[in-house]
Amino acid sequence: MKVIRIIGDNYAGKWTRSRTACRGIVVRDGKLLLSHETGSGLWMIPGGGLEPGEEESACCVREVAEETGYRIQPSPCALVIEEYVFDLRHTNRYYFGTVLGQCPRNLTEREAKAGMEPRWLTLAEAKAAFTSYTGDHEMLKMLYRREYTALCELFAGEQPPSLPEQKGCSSK
Repeated sequence: MKVIRIIGDNYAGKWTRSRTACRGIVVRDGKLLLSHETGSGLWMIPGGGLEPGEEESACCVREVAEETGYRIQPSPCALVIEEYVFDLRHTNRYYFGTVLGQCPRNLTEREAKAGMEPRWLTLAEAKAAFTSYTGDHEMLKMLYRREYTALCELFAGEQPPSLPEQKGCSSK
């Protein structure tokens, strides 16, 4: 699988902290499932941090369910994006997910206060959302750059199919 490295403008040159997150690329009827914070306008691919002892694909399933209320069956990991900012290496593992059903959402207090909701967008709408950030916050710039990069890499300019194919990225 392909690993992409994104170096932030404020990267300290070495990392002393690391975090791994798992994210679900869920496609239904040609649209992508995203998490949207209505309070801030923030968009992201559903996912979040790996808990101690948790398997990565299980993290993806849990995070997508918590944020969106959709239970998924994940593919093998399709893409890894490593971000380097300040003294942090943030590893993001992307999985295609097939919807199995719905379940109750389980938002964190911060997510609930931010008004997090699941939204279905076309690929073009999702890419537009991830190119919309114009602020100076380094972590938000990195988040949007990462998510846009993931969509471009995983779909290589194609519209997403109704049912996700397990199209991983080959190493180059």
